[in-house]
Amino acid sequence: MGDENTKEATANIGFGWKPVSEQSEQDAFAVAMNKMKHQIHENAVKHGWWDNEREDGTCIALMHSELSECLEAMRNDFNAPDKHCPNFSAVTVELADCIIRILDYCGKKNLPIAEAIVAKHQHNINRPYKHGGKAF
Repeated sequence: MGDENTKEATANIGFGWKPVSEQSEQDAFAVAMNKMKHQIHENAVKHGWWDNEREDGTCIALMHSELSECLEAMRNDFNAPDKHCPNFSAVTVELADCIIRILDYCGKKNLPIAEAIVAKHQHNINRPYKHGGKAF
């Protein structure tokens, strides 16, 4: 009976009600991602990537360049190991590079990206199938 009560317990997070355990997982995700965001940005600063202020458009272009490199890796051999991190495919590492650039930018601009991901995911859960008829 206690387990059933725990499963039924809910918490309000702004987009509706959901199980407390799910809230705890999302809180842990946000804490871990925010810590990583700060570590990534501190490393970028330490390595000189922010010695000169960058335009926002340049930062977005650099994020996009990582996705282009990912597409190229897919075109060549989806499962080929990455040159720098051979325990992972180049596709996976290029996606990681894009996320790293996003987190670095969010660290610089002090954007609450982890919380936004949680909120947007919660919003998407309640959206209709294919968001009401979009083709892609």
